[in-house]
Amino acid sequence: MEAVAMAAVPPGRDEWDRIKVRLRAELGEDVFSSWFARVELASVEADTVHLSVPTRFLKNWLQSRYRDRLLALFGESFGTVRQIEFSVRSAIRPGSVSRESAGEAQPTARTIPFPATRPAATGTRSIEDHRDDDVLAGSPLDHRYSFESFVEGRSNGLALAAAKRVADGRPGEPVSFNPLYIHASVGLGKTHLLQAVAHAAKAQGRRVLYLTAEHFMYRFVAALMAQSAIAFKEALRGIDLLLIDDMQFLQGRQVQQEFCHTLNALIDGARQVVVAADRPPADLETVDERVRSRLAGGLLVEVGAPDVDLRRRIVAHRVAQAKKADPRLEVSAAVIDWVAENVVTSGRDLDGAVNRLVAHNQLTGQQIGLEMAELALRDLLRTREPKKVKIEDIQRVVSKHFNVTKADLLSARRTRTVVRPRQIAMYLAKALTPRSLPEIGRRFGNRDHTTVLHAVRKIEEMANADRGFADEIEMLKRMLDA
Repeated sequence: MEAVAMAAVPPGRDEWDRIKVRLRAELGEDVFSSWFARVELASVEADTVHLSVPTRFLKNWLQSRYRDRLLALFGESFGTVRQIEFSVRSAIRPGSVSRESAGEAQPTARTIPFPATRPAATGTRSIEDHRDDDVLAGSPLDHRYSFESFVEGRSNGLALAAAKRVADGRPGEPVSFNPLYIHASVGLGKTHLLQAVAHAAKAQGRRVLYLTAEHFMYRFVAALMAQSAIAFKEALRGIDLLLIDDMQFLQGRQVQQEFCHTLNALIDGARQVVVAADRPPADLETVDERVRSRLAGGLLVEVGAPDVDLRRRIVAHRVAQAKKADPRLEVSAAVIDWVAENVVTSGRDLDGAVNRLVAHNQLTGQQIGLEMAELALRDLLRTREPKKVKIEDIQRVVSKHFNVTKADLLSARRTRTVVRPRQIAMYLAKALTPRSLPEIGRRFGNRDHTTVLHAVRKIEEMANADRGFADEIEMLKRMLDA
């Protein structure tokens, strides 16, 4: 009977497989592998979906970050699903009820059971093993992200030079700048640079660890649960080069403390650290102050938006790569110029533009010309919705511009050096966000809405009377819209 049950495909398995395909497409292979690869569909009973996971940390993470999205996907597939419950597989024992389900009613006849997770294949190990080679495996590296495929320009030249200097270093040699901190907006090449450093350093035989901040958190907490945290820490501190990507996502007091200890140990031991984030250390408001201070003590390099010349060379380089795969591909200089002048957001959008042109050519047989380019890329070129500005963004930009702290803007201080920036920030919040006057007042130290209204009218009067002041306000608006 058991063999027959295992041979049949339980109802709902196909829907779960389709949901996983959608999650992989939405989140990317890296994120999907980290958080969903070991999630199993345990059962569906009435309006509730039961998912099982291997660790309590993963359960808490999915509940806090992905419950709503999973609920929406299951709702589309099953129709009547109203809630999702997670259980930890390690708590389940054959023939007994786990502590999490103790005292609960047994599943009704409508419950659809699913087989437990298959045993791991011989020779494979879970992430909780945390042996040195497991730790040093790091996050997945993309072979396309190398120094040879990185296109240099004025906006990224300094970051590229610094990254190459790090990659050329040798164990035991003095470290020129440590840590190297690269920050830029989305799609401007941070991850490309970090992975290029990892590839080059590994080729020289150095012990390299490349991790996203999410992977660092997951592995550290998994090591704590597996009671192998000491071995995990020692393996981390024995490497030659640590690269952390997406630093802005590092969360959790204990995780940040351990990262700070690791950072100090590596830097004090003349081991190189490279970090990338979407903002400078001072603006990482969720990161511990000690970590921010240590990161700010190295070399900070910003990668700016590509100018038209760099965009043109990026497009030409991507076209040349595509021609290696398909020698019949023809893209004129006029099309390359047109794409470079009209797709202005990021290098990632330029990659997407070239991929679309190549796909249209291969699928339709149509030659790549200006008319075809305009049709294929019309959604990249159409007027985009204005950027949604947050009050936190306004406070950050105004604080930096006027050299005051965010705490000053929220305080009761009445000095001119603080009052004027505070009024400007309130004015920008009213002009650039849909927030009401009372809401803006609450976000600026629980002030009354009449205070916000006074600030808005004061700034409007000053802008009408002083052209230079009006230009400064417009500059701040452009900075927030960038």
